[in-house]
Amino acid sequence: MRLPRTLSGKELIAALGKLGYTVTRQSGSHIRLTTDVNGIHHVTIPDHRPLKVGTLSAILQDVAAHHGVDREELVRRLF
Repeated sequence: MRLPRTLSGKELIAALGKLGYTVTRQSGSHIRLTTDVNGIHHVTIPDHRPLKVGTLSAILQDVAAHHGVDREELVRRLF
């Protein structure tokens, strides 16, 4: 499945909310999310519009690894 090309940082934050991620802090245009699901995990999302494809891919790969699923499954769950 192809990654969305026009996804903003705020839209990704809303999608990750489905997995239990909540905003814990913000420094400039970078927002840090934390979840307690499957152990504590932190991820930093830049509040850019749109997110660069490589940045989005790296974030999703990190989240997928934490949740024990492959990236394709994670993309199906979120979008």
